[in-house]
Amino acid sequence: MKKKITMKQKIAFSLLLLSFVCILALFWHINTYKESKFDSIILRASRQYQVSPYLIKAVIWKESRFNPNATGTVGERGLMQIRPLTAKEWCQDNKIPPFNPEHLYNPLTNIMIGTWYLGKMLKRYADTDDPLPYALSDYNAGRVKVLQWNQGAASTNSAQFIENITYPSTRNYIISVRNKIKDYE
Repeated sequence: MKKKITMKQKIAFSLLLLSFVCILALFWHINTYKESKFDSIILRASRQYQVSPYLIKAVIWKESRFNPNATGTVGERGLMQIRPLTAKEWCQDNKIPPFNPEHLYNPLTNIMIGTWYLGKMLKRYADTDDPLPYALSDYNAGRVKVLQWNQGAASTNSAQFIENITYPSTRNYIISVRNKIKDYE
């Protein structure tokens, strides 16, 4: 014999379903706001340093998940996880007096420096078939590691370069950022 569903049970189920949908909608709204909060700064930096805004946003997502107060394990700070030494280079390049590293938690400052650095890395590897994996590896693992990995054919062939990467975390970094770029496009 089939058990009959009461009106009370139907209402309870409907309220539960409605609550679930509302929670999902709220989560989506908060996440969308969080990821678009810095769009005007990203566009400004993109124009100034000729770097794709989708790349900038993807790096911010990967580095800090849009947390301007993020601090890395080796002194990286802010949205794009900038080190004080990189900030010093940016100041010299832009002929600005050095500033307190705490300013790296300022979204405008951080995004401008991070975008400048990404642009510098993309130009550094412009003679390759795809500068992006080289630039992202440099951003993530550092120049010394990139110089180890870009030997022989890997010096201009990005597929070979990626195969030469000995850090799984750097390989995953490249994949994650590329996938996120596609999400933002």
